[in-house]
Amino acid sequence: MGFSQFVERAALLLLLVHLSFTDLCLCARKLNSLYQPPPLSLTYHNGALLEGDLPVSVLWYGEFSPAQKSVVSDFLLSLNPQKEQKPSVSQWWNTIQIYMKKAGMKETRVVLSKQISDENCSIGKILKKPRISELAARVNSKPGGLTLVLTAKDVAVEGFCMSSCGFHGSDTKLKSAFIWVGNSVTQCPGQCAWPFHQPIYGPQTAPLGTPNGDVGLDGMIVNIASLLAGTVTNPFGNGYFLGSAGAPPLEAASACPGVYGKGAYPGYAGELLVDSVSGASYNAHGASGRKYLLPAVFDPSTSQCSTVV
Repeated sequence: MGFSQFVERAALLLLLVHLSFTDLCLCARKLNSLYQPPPLSLTYHNGALLEGDLPVSVLWYGEFSPAQKSVVSDFLLSLNPQKEQKPSVSQWWNTIQIYMKKAGMKETRVVLSKQISDENCSIGKILKKPRISELAARVNSKPGGLTLVLTAKDVAVEGFCMSSCGFHGSDTKLKSAFIWVGNSVTQCPGQCAWPFHQPIYGPQTAPLGTPNGDVGLDGMIVNIASLLAGTVTNPFGNGYFLGSAGAPPLEAASACPGVYGKGAYPGYAGELLVDSVSGASYNAHGASGRKYLLPAVFDPSTSQCSTVV
């Protein structure tokens, strides 16, 4: 065989190999596009939910400015129907009312109760998880109600950043619940303030503009909203959830991680509204002209993650 014939045959062989791999890739893409994951279903376990008028108290642990406090207060006030533009925070909250209706319970109406500041961090700036429930009990020692324990950017809480950005718990004797969320801006904004900060892992897309001009607080709103949805629909561990014993359950909002608008995928929050002046991204209007970015909530009537945009 001459050298030219050898080159021709080698080239032909390489072409055949390339075509074979192309077929394999095309086949894999087809299979992936045809695959549809089974629909989720958050099962109701017949437990008590936080129905009717729900008094919500706030404990500000550490230093928060008046402007930061107003961002959270206005969000809580926005959960009830307002005259603000659509899409609105109250529209987002309407998905939670579907859970209440399916369980044969009253709609949940959030009532902003007392706010207490502990600027000097009376029990220190390094907290174990059980101390959070102690702080909540200081604020709300009566039966019923919900307490938000919000810790400042220089307060370290056990598990913060490593395993969670917040959590909720309860006192079954008092039939009350609490939520803890920390300001992650100096500790782990890539984990707990995304999409307002570049993520630690995954696609390094540019962060979104914050609707209230504060990466830490706007990140907290995302986590407060997510945990509020989970707390109201699963306050004592026997409400709506999907999961098995020993594993963290999927709840109303945690079942839809990283989804804020239509077309969302890992690393992309979805199609959002953008403020023409500030360039901030948001998906809901709130009280006092506020804008917020809120997570998707699992809609039990459609078995889909529901967004307001």
